[in-house]
Amino acid sequence: MPVAVGPYGQSQPSCFNSVKMGFVMGCTVGMMAGVLFGTFSCFRIGMWVQELIGSIGKAMMQSGSTFSIYMAIKMGIQC
Repeated sequence: MPVAVGPYGQSQPSCFNSVKMGFVMGCTVGMMAGVLFGTFSCFRIGMWVQELIGSIGKAMMQSGSTFSIYMAIKMGIQC
């Protein structure tokens, strides 16, 4: 199958590069969502500093990993 060429002569990214890009984008978006929702939920229940840092980090890793997997699968299906 021939590789599609863009308007300025550049080629389209490979399927593996698209999946990697989706994974990284999903990880960053998920981690930012984890910061927002984790901070809100921790302040809501009244956590102190040490508990707050651990809980926000855990929320960041959970939402970042979940959303990155979804985005990688989505980009894999799309290519």
